[in-house]
Order: sequence, then C-alpha cells, then structure tokens
Amino acid sequence: MIKPEIQQVKNRFGIIGNNETLARAIDIAMQVAPTDLSVLITGESGVGKESFPQIIHQYSRRKHGQYIAVNCGAIPEGTIDSELFGHEKGAFTGAIGERKGYFGEADGGTIFLDEVGELPLPTQARLLRVLESGEFIKVGSSKVEKTNVRIVAATNVNLSQAIASGRFREDLFYRLNTVPIQIPPLRERGEDVVLLFRKFASDFAEKYRMPAIQLTEDARQLLQAYYWPGNVRQLKNITEQISIIETNREINASILNHYLPAQERQRLPALFGIKESKSFESEREILYQVLFDMRQDVTELKKLVHEIMNERPPSAAVVPPVATGVPTIIQPSVKSIHQVDDDIQDTEEYVEETLAIDDAEKSLIRKALEKHHGKRKDAAKDLRISERTLYRKIKEYDLE
Repeated sequence: MIKPEIQQVKNRFGIIGNNETLARAIDIAMQVAPTDLSVLITGESGVGKESFPQIIHQYSRRKHGQYIAVNCGAIPEGTIDSELFGHEKGAFTGAIGERKGYFGEADGGTIFLDEVGELPLPTQARLLRVLESGEFIKVGSSKVEKTNVRIVAATNVNLSQAIASGRFREDLFYRLNTVPIQIPPLRERGEDVVLLFRKFASDFAEKYRMPAIQLTEDARQLLQAYYWPGNVRQLKNITEQISIIETNREINASILNHYLPAQERQRLPALFGIKESKSFESEREILYQVLFDMRQDVTELKKLVHEIMNERPPSAAVVPPVATGVPTIIQPSVKSIHQVDDDIQDTEEYVEETLAIDDAEKSLIRKALEKHHGKRKDAAKDLRISERTLYRKIKEYDLE
C-alpha cells in the first residue's frame, strides 16, 4: 500500500506507477529533502531521473531559491568551467564581459547536474572543492568566491567502472553519493508499463483531438514482456507514433510488434515465438568466446589426427640393403605423416590469421558506427570505450 504522502508527490510531479522500488525512491527523496546532503540519482537513460531533483528542491528549505538544471554532457569541454563557475572579462577569446556562472546564480538554491559522469577531470576537481568548502574561482580570476548551493547529481554511467578506468574521481564520487537513489528501469516495473501507456494514449488523444488507442490483452502482455532499452521515453514515443498512424484504435500484439525495434524484440520470451539473443553490449564477449572455442577445437582435432596416425602401420617400408648399400624407400600412394602434419599446421595458421583479435575488434567498431549512423559518442558508449580511444581506433583501422 502506497503512503498518502508518496501518492501526493506522484500526483504533483506527474509520476505514474505503483512499483515498490519507485515508491521507495520517492520516499528517500522526501526524507533527504530537508537536509543539505548531496544526492546521486542513478538509473538508465529515459527512466525519469529529472523528476527527483525537483522533488528534493521543492520539499527543502531552499524551495524559494533558484533551481538550475545543467546537462553536463551537452556543454563543450572548453566552456563548461565558464558555464558552471563564471569567468572574468577577457579570460579567453570571446569573453567580452563578466559572467557569473551557475554556482553564483544558484546561491541559496539547488543545482541539478545531469550526466555528471561526462564532466572532464579538471572540472571534477573544481566541483569537488565546491562540495568540500563551498568555494570556487571564476575562469581568469584569482579571487576565491563562496556559494551556498545544494548539489543533486544524476548519471546513467556506471561510475565504479569510470573510476576504475580513470575517467571519474573516486573522492568526488563519495562526495556526491552521500545519499544514493536508484530509479528502476521500466522493464522491472511490471504493470506500470500499461498504466503509462494508458496515460500517454489519453494525453495524445487530447492533443491531436482523436479517440484514445486501447490495447488488447495480448498487446498488454507484449508490452510488459518487452525489454524497453529507452525506458519511459521510448514508451512515450511509441505511443505517440501509434496514436497518429493507426486508424484502428484497438491495438493488438500484431500491430504493436511493428513499432517495437527488431533488435530489442529478440529479447522477448518464447511466449511470443521469438528467440532470445544477447544484446550488442555483450557481443564482444560472445565473439571472443567463439574465437577461443574454435581455437580449442582446432587444437583437439590436430591432437586426434596425430594419435590416429601414430597408431597406424608405417606408410613407407625400408627394403633391406641391396648391393649398393643404399636402402630403397617404397613410396606410399597416400599422404605421409609429415604431409598430414603440414596440412594441419596450415589449417591452424589459416584460422589464426582470419580470426585475429584485431580483425574482430575492427569488425565490432565498424558495426557500432553503422548502428549509430556514424555518431562516435553513441558508438563509443555502446562499445564501452572512451570517444578518444574510439577515434584512435578509427584512425588505426582506417575506418574514416
């Protein structure tokens, strides 16, 4: 049973669903709101993380102060320090005037740093200083300034992996993660998917002045079984597409299937007659395992042939010496042991050559770039490598 105060928050901020994990996340946000503790909100892209900083701000003593949301991933690395901390006139080319910066503007309020995992390391050091002492220095200045800002951060990046690879400061992680809030992905929210679909369908029916679409029972089952990699954002987009395109307002599983991306439909259970397969994220591991298994098979085959040949009678016999004293070799009609061995060796070299790790890596990078239409940032994220590494690999393999 959901608490009345949690239901009130859901109504106020337009949060749909009865999932217990979601309700727990709302409860934590309400409990931590009156304090000044830093909060780190984690969850996949599209789960609705942006609602929780607003809950924290509105239920805090800072609710009458400024609330500023900053998308750290959308600001270029060269200007992000200026955006966050401000700059002095003439600090860099184009700085024709003084800028206050978000930490100066939000003094006494709350700053929401979305995609905080995308911050460059120098900016992370500046942010750490603000969290520890409330102090910062504008770009091009030597004067230390003070600010009283509550920081709420969010990320869909695995920060533990980012720390291990040197892309995120461990001390900053612990400062931000004073209170963690985990938002569940849509695929783990059960019947919430149907409730959200119904709400979006009603909204679009009102927006486009048409009857609302409705789901049949098999369509509801399909909706709940789908993986939803884009979470609530993806569900909303698909609902809008169906609302506009379909003339039949009753949507069955067959119609719904046309709007679900084929790659993700493969994750549906056998109930819908579709085979389950791995995602692109695990394709590298699958390929390496296949290479390893094939190498083992070739090695076992080579050993087996050697054992068989060793058990057979010799293919060539030595005739007792004749008058010349030189033994005569009877040539067999089949390949000799050495010829067989040479063939086996050649096979192994061929497998090693064609299945080299470099070729596999090159193929994966090409596939990722094609999948994301040449967008290197998305391709690097899919491959779980940095954009800089991807750029180097593209040059190395001549994939421009």
